[in-house]
Amino acid sequence: MRHRRWMIPASAFIVATLLLSCAGKEPSLTYPVTDKVGVVDDYFGTKVADPYRWLEDDKDPKVAKWVESQNKVTFDYLSRIPYREKVRQRLLEIYNYPRYTAPQRAGQHYFFTRNDGLQNQSVIYVQKGLEAEPRVFFDPNQLSPDGTTRAGLIGFSNDDRYVAYSRSEGGSDWQEIRVMEIETGKEVEDRIQWVKFTRAAWHGRGFFYSGFDKPAEGKELTATNEYQKIFYHTLGAPQSQDTLVYEDREHPLRYHSAEVTEDEKFLLLTVSEGTHGNELYFRDLKGRRPVFIPLVQGFEHNTEVIANIQDNLLVLTDIDAPNKRIMQVDTRKPARENRQTIVPEKAEAISGATMVGGKLFVSYLKDASTRVYRYDVSGKLEKEIELPALGRAFGFDGKKDDKMLFYTFTSFTYPPAIYRYDIASGRSELFRKTEVRVNPKDYETSQVFYASKDGTKVPMFIVHKKGLVRNGRNPAYLYAYGGFNSSQTPAFNVSIMILLENGGVYALANLRGGSEYGEQWHQAGMLLKKQNVFDDFIAAAEYLIREKYTAGDRLAIAGASNGGLLVGACMTQRPDLYKVAFPAVGVMDMLRFHKFTVGWGWVVEYGSSDTEENFRNLYSYSPLHNIKEGVSYPATMVTTADHDDRVVPAHSFKFIATLQEKHRGSNPVLTRIDTKSGHGASSTMKSIEQLTDTWAFMFYNMGVDIR
Repeated sequence: MRHRRWMIPASAFIVATLLLSCAGKEPSLTYPVTDKVGVVDDYFGTKVADPYRWLEDDKDPKVAKWVESQNKVTFDYLSRIPYREKVRQRLLEIYNYPRYTAPQRAGQHYFFTRNDGLQNQSVIYVQKGLEAEPRVFFDPNQLSPDGTTRAGLIGFSNDDRYVAYSRSEGGSDWQEIRVMEIETGKEVEDRIQWVKFTRAAWHGRGFFYSGFDKPAEGKELTATNEYQKIFYHTLGAPQSQDTLVYEDREHPLRYHSAEVTEDEKFLLLTVSEGTHGNELYFRDLKGRRPVFIPLVQGFEHNTEVIANIQDNLLVLTDIDAPNKRIMQVDTRKPARENRQTIVPEKAEAISGATMVGGKLFVSYLKDASTRVYRYDVSGKLEKEIELPALGRAFGFDGKKDDKMLFYTFTSFTYPPAIYRYDIASGRSELFRKTEVRVNPKDYETSQVFYASKDGTKVPMFIVHKKGLVRNGRNPAYLYAYGGFNSSQTPAFNVSIMILLENGGVYALANLRGGSEYGEQWHQAGMLLKKQNVFDDFIAAAEYLIREKYTAGDRLAIAGASNGGLLVGACMTQRPDLYKVAFPAVGVMDMLRFHKFTVGWGWVVEYGSSDTEENFRNLYSYSPLHNIKEGVSYPATMVTTADHDDRVVPAHSFKFIATLQEKHRGSNPVLTRIDTKSGHGASSTMKSIEQLTDTWAFMFYNMGVDIR
């Protein structure tokens, strides 16, 4: 691919003025001036202009000034919405309830998190035995005045003396690893910097972790992250003395992660070129030869180790099994022909598997809802775990000698409940119930199946108040993701209660590209088949309108990250179909996404503009490149944040600048740019602030008054 660029003085700019006719108001809205530069790239003979390329430089003072001016217009607009404060107060009320995670055992100690309701970060608690009084182990809220420093436990030492935790500032993916003594709660002096996407895999007096080189100063949030390596850190030693365990100098754009089996016998190395497909290697830590032996090579499939039984590894894989199966591999004879199937593939896809107390707990997805079964280690089915309703169950973690485990169940109208499961008896009992400030019994959930453009049946959950009249006038909010093998399952979300309380409809579509029906469902929505995902989403909107749940002028679409791409693509392909659009932290420039931070890891999902076939495909749906002059687009609020170093904010900046330039119509097209936040809100209060503006913007542009 050849590139041709030149710079010209900034003489072109956006000045767009529109009138709003909502709730009886007609205020004038003038967008900021956005300079244009003469940058043109040549992709296989196709000239593609990129006039807002300068917005990619997050350290340019001119970009900072542009951000400030965009936010001023947006927040001035939002401040005129008469019930914005009412929305905020209601969110503060319904968010203010205690939230817990399931206990995690380390020796005699049990760790869990609790948020009293409006704390910016959940507090980590510990108790010595389940009957003891919990005490605060670590409070991330003490780390920064504004509550935007996050922290979480990432690995317990096998002697249960230490725990490693990570902390990150202002929403960035960059983390620093620190270590605390479990018994005393004292933090030791160890500091590991410039890591992301890693856990601490303990072995002996230290742990393995994944780290990057320190990025160039000023490029911490945008520079490509290359050459991720595996290190071993000895407790008490400085990071500069850490041992380099594995690196690949020939392939800078690969992820490397390490894990150690519970008995510390094997070090497991996972290598991937992106978010799909991995190689897997193992090393005998008790053997004489410190070499990695390949278990799976190539990046066509996904394989992970569940546990080991002495020399045998139990692995979950989709090799020759798109819905996944569990196999046993003898590390002394690891060749493919020697492997044994323990739990065979079924019609339903396996979403996860663990081994606890000598039993296998295998989770399946049945039409995007969880089913959990218990097997013995030979693969004999023992029983199904009885769940309270259709929904999502997760957890089932523990150690080989545990007598019990904990899991969490939730659904759209079922607040998270933590259950204790006794392995000997096979019985579950409620351990902790969530008490919320709404009445979930006032609402109901249904699941429908609708036909996409090519006839494929796609499931969708629909939630609303009981007795809702399908008159075609209800405000509706359609959410989806559709990618990266990620399943969207039922879960309680208190923030949608604002919508439901005001007679609205919440819809979650399970598009192709996810893992709801295994790897085939994923592959049907990736690479050259990505358009299927957009067709599925458009068909979901059409279904809601056709079945009179809502109408086009009462329908909002929303998604984040890959879901932001989804919304951007669908609002440019069918701008007539929706009233409001919320593309959040979206991948909007499909021709350049791989040039920033870890964007190269998404090439396996999207393809790259560096090859002609993929360029043609990406260019056909790239949200930035499919905004057309003179089209009336939905009322749009693009959201991003200054510390998003996963999907850099330049995607959203360039998209909104182009949208403001070309859009013609009465709908406002704005961007809300958060500070000290990242790929998602960095604190509870920031989340509430963003949700306030989302719901206020949606209702206001639909002409709906709220109660």
